[in-house]
Amino acid sequence: MWEKKRIALVAHTNKKLDLLDWARFNRALLEQHELYSTATTGKMLENDLGLQINKLRSGPLGGDQQIGAKISEGSLDLLVFFWDPLETQPHASDVQALLRIAMVWNVPVACNRASADFMITSPLMTEPYERFIPDYEAAQPNDSVPALAISASAK
Repeated sequence: MWEKKRIALVAHTNKKLDLLDWARFNRALLEQHELYSTATTGKMLENDLGLQINKLRSGPLGGDQQIGAKISEGSLDLLVFFWDPLETQPHASDVQALLRIAMVWNVPVACNRASADFMITSPLMTEPYERFIPDYEAAQPNDSVPALAISASAK
């Protein structure tokens, strides 16, 4: 990861205002990075903050999966996803897949304001960081568990 991080900002409907409030508070930090978001959240953030947001599709229409694809490609460095633990989501399987893929590729994830605050104020946000990811290619075809070999990200 370079000094300028690629950050995905996502929020469920009931958490969009929480994310907006957090983003307003951290605008000066966020403007130093490249931002991505699902459509509705991205439009809201862009209009309010005046920052350029790379907007993907709406979450239920594939935006969560697009963000997951960017994570698996190595095109995103952090995920800030304010999800609503008290509300059933019609696209819950997409949300679960997104969180899973972030874990698979060792991408930092903040799911609430406290974890997002800790993540964005970390000294690692302003310097290069060598993220380690499992070497899934080293797994043998008959292995039921991925290899434990670790390799550095090629960013």
